[in-house]
Amino acid sequence: MILETSRLILRPFQDEDIGRLAELMASRDFMRFSLGPYTREQTETVLQKFLSRNHAGLPSQFAVVLRENNHLLGYCGFLHHHEAPEEIEIGYRLDPAYWNRGLITEAARAVRDYAFVGLKLPRVISLIHPENIPSRRVAEKIGMTPEKEITFRGFPTTVFALSREKWQAASGAG
Repeated sequence: MILETSRLILRPFQDEDIGRLAELMASRDFMRFSLGPYTREQTETVLQKFLSRNHAGLPSQFAVVLRENNHLLGYCGFLHHHEAPEEIEIGYRLDPAYWNRGLITEAARAVRDYAFVGLKLPRVISLIHPENIPSRRVAEKIGMTPEKEITFRGFPTTVFALSREKWQAASGAG
């Protein structure tokens, strides 16, 4: 599955993405509010997880690339957590050099719409550290609202959520 917006192409990850993805995931800013920068080996494990989900036909992360030059900027898509298997998270990370341009919001909107139209999901969530104001803003811009505060993998976390019904009412989608 490939999703397109005016400025972006969201495509499945490929083995060839490892170099650029490792560069991004080694960045403190890119991995802020996570477990910290990743080594290339850790990034290879992440990429293999994305690839195996894609090959199995399961919703996963999309590589976010600029339409104009096919430059990999980060990822946006679906995360699955064994702690809550009934929930599907929309997660995203963007190259800090491209922050504050609305790009990840554009990508997240496309993923949200695909979740409800293509996958027919009843709801989506985003798990966001309370101090991660930019990610909170993205979640709000795509229609999510804070639902509850939890501790997720040892970190304080706000669960943002959007139901299919609320999305339909706000977007006029059927």
